[in-house]
Parts: sequence; structure tokens; C-alpha cells
Amino acid sequence: MIYGYIRVSTDKQDCENQKLGIESKASALGLCIDKYIEDAGISGTKEPEQRALGSMLRKLNPGDVIICSELSRLGRKMFMIMRILEHCMKIGARLYTVKDGYELGDTIQSKVLAFAFGLSAEIERNLIAQRTKEAMAKLRIQGIKLGRPCGQKNTCHIIDGHEDLILNMYSAGVSKRKIARTIRVSPPTISRFLESQKGTLYCSKIVK
Repeated sequence: MIYGYIRVSTDKQDCENQKLGIESKASALGLCIDKYIEDAGISGTKEPEQRALGSMLRKLNPGDVIICSELSRLGRKMFMIMRILEHCMKIGARLYTVKDGYELGDTIQSKVLAFAFGLSAEIERNLIAQRTKEAMAKLRIQGIKLGRPCGQKNTCHIIDGHEDLILNMYSAGVSKRKIARTIRVSPPTISRFLESQKGTLYCSKIVK
């Protein structure tokens, strides 16, 4: 499947210009656009899941191609763009941009980018681990007993064994969305779990 991705504010002319550029790029690559995905009037600061882009990314298959005007159309935050490109690489999809002349595929550029992804992910994991350790040390100094109160029934079976990690990451300032990705559950699951813990002695010190 060959996708053309367009993101515009409210400028109809900009939409047409992007489409012309994408068609020209596809032709130069010997490709034909099968489907256009458009996010009209939506800010690039919004997460892909809140845009039509997210639906397209979920449907990607190996060998699929995405062509867009420029990388900034994917998002306005560097790490957001990196996550999108990393997802494409893992799937085995290719991505081309018109203005940047960027190509994500089996190239040296892509391999360097893959190294950057791995390095940034390792740095992020180390930062989370450090914040978690600091938060746990602070709680111990305050005399707060870590772990679920004795006798409390756990109804969130999907996160069994991850309760303390979730609470510690949240207390360290990690976002619910990032915690959800780490545990591999949905953000609403994390929100419900944190809400259910507000009444306990432990979480009364953590959940604001």
C-alpha cells in the first residue's frame, strides 16, 4: 500500500500544494498513491493516536510506503517524529519526504538513525530507572512502606506484578502514556489503576 500523508491547518491551497508534491515524488519513485490520509486543522503537537496518522500507522505492513511533504508534517516534536520513524522501521515500511529529500529504508542513513533510536531509548530507560530509585529512596526515608497494603484485593489482573513499578514511575513524574507503553497496556488501564489507589496510605503520598 502506498500512502500519501497530508497535514494542514485550514489552508486549502497548502493541501493542494502538498498533494502535488507527493504525486511528483511518487512518480519519480515509480509509485502510485493508493490512499491519501489527511489531518486537516490538527496541530502537529498532538500525539499520532489523536490524528488520522495514528490509524494509518497501526495498519502499516512490511513493504508499505508513506510519502509526505516534510518530516514536520508528521509532528512538531523531535521525539514524536523519532517514535514514528522507529515504528516504520520495525514494521519494515518505507518513508519518503518531498522537501527534505529524506528516505527511510535500507540505507546508511536509516542504519545511523536506527543507532540513534537505540541510544535515545537506552538513555530514556536509564533516566526513568534513576528517577524511580530516587523516588523509592525518598519514600523509605519518609517511613512509607512500599508495596500494596496487606489484604487488599487486586482487581487489575492485566497489570499483576507491575503495581509497584507503575506507582514508582508515576511518582517520579513519568507520564501515564509512557507508563502504559512500558507495561504494554492502554493508558486508560493505567488511569483506572492509579485512581483505585488514591485511597491507600501509600498512594496518598504519591498520586496528586
